[in-house]
Amino acid sequence: MELLEALRAALGDTAVMSGNEIEPRHLGDWNVKVSPADGPIAVAYPRTTEQVAAVMRECHARGVGVVPQGGLTGLAGGATPNPGCIALSLSRMRVIEEIDPAASTITVQAGVTMQAIQEAADAAGLLFPLDIGSRGSCVIGGNVSTNAGGVRVLRYGMTRELVRGLEVVLADGTVLTMLNKMQKNNAGYDLKHLFIGAEGTLGVITRVVLRLFPKPANVCTAFLELPNYAAVLDFLGRVRANLGGTLSAFEVLWPEFYPYATTALGKPGPLPATRAMNVLIEAMGTDQSRDEAQFTALIETAMDAGLVSDAVIAQSGRQTQEIWDIRDSVAEFARVFGPAASFDISVPTSRMQEFVGIARAGLDRIDPGVPAMWFGHIADSNMHVNVSLRDGGPGLAAINAVVYGVVRDFGGSVSAEHGIGLLKKAYLGYSRTPEEMVVMRGLKAMFDPKGILNAGKIY
Repeated sequence: MELLEALRAALGDTAVMSGNEIEPRHLGDWNVKVSPADGPIAVAYPRTTEQVAAVMRECHARGVGVVPQGGLTGLAGGATPNPGCIALSLSRMRVIEEIDPAASTITVQAGVTMQAIQEAADAAGLLFPLDIGSRGSCVIGGNVSTNAGGVRVLRYGMTRELVRGLEVVLADGTVLTMLNKMQKNNAGYDLKHLFIGAEGTLGVITRVVLRLFPKPANVCTAFLELPNYAAVLDFLGRVRANLGGTLSAFEVLWPEFYPYATTALGKPGPLPATRAMNVLIEAMGTDQSRDEAQFTALIETAMDAGLVSDAVIAQSGRQTQEIWDIRDSVAEFARVFGPAASFDISVPTSRMQEFVGIARAGLDRIDPGVPAMWFGHIADSNMHVNVSLRDGGPGLAAINAVVYGVVRDFGGSVSAEHGIGLLKKAYLGYSRTPEEMVVMRGLKAMFDPKGILNAGKIY
């Protein structure tokens, strides 16, 4: 095939795999996979921006679709290939190019894993704060393309807030080099924001300049029991007022979550399992004695006020990890919970308990007593929901209609941090107006008039 010959000439014979050479992992992301018959005709493995540009030029000239792929840890089908496309894997672009302590930045290729960036920053005495469970496998190009969130958004923001500059290859092979390091730069449009969260539909991210931060001198972590969501909101207000910018995580687990994590999965529970709410709180500071005293006093005051009914403050790194293992155990729930419909949504923090009540009632109408989990970051408006897909139950479409319908009624977002991809495109209109959709499609037409970049994703 002429296209494959052209790609091999540009990248080398070992950098283009086709037919039976294609590894099964390239048939989809974590949640959405296709059969080999519906997969890519080839996978290209460029090592440089120039090679990515060469791939795009060859495909653009022939009108062949291209689906960018990173670590393939996405949860919405954003990296799932289309039939007859070229899968463009950034997995060989793993160079950490520079750490600039004066600018507090790190410049990396798009295929560098999140964990590798964290470790490089740590070795330089700095912190890269973005953190999600797949840190060892996900890559920064995918994190930027989906505007990943994670557990430290409260203090450091979404990925968008951590990006200083980008290098992007457009659909026709044009390279936009926007590798800005400067905090202040108001010279015209800041084009990088068009590509952050665009899920590879407007361009292929090849290099990234990321912000780094001073390493915290200490971390305070606690696991708490609270009687109800009203107490959670009251406590959150006190936490924000007392801890300010040191607050880095505020994770809330509704009563269904903790028994699964401890009894069902056998995790060591820091507190007895009850039908109460649980909160994991973390603060990162610079003065250990002062910060620990302030952290402890905050919790004691909340207990005296009746907001917190029980608490454990981590006294060691091991205890801190055990507390986080409770929150992160959701990745293991399939073993005891079975297949589930998973939701990553945003609704106003003040209305989350109301959301749970209405959504729960809606689920009970279509499948009485169906098991469901409610948990999430909460203080940044993000909730995750897992609903059991029971044999003989109403099925995914009916469950989606209930949950996303309530999200729409609450003026929320059908995707807080995972992207739209394929799985949520039917519901994008629940969170975006028709006018916004017109502008999105206009941007797509301008950047990719042939429609070859990650076609069929988002809308």
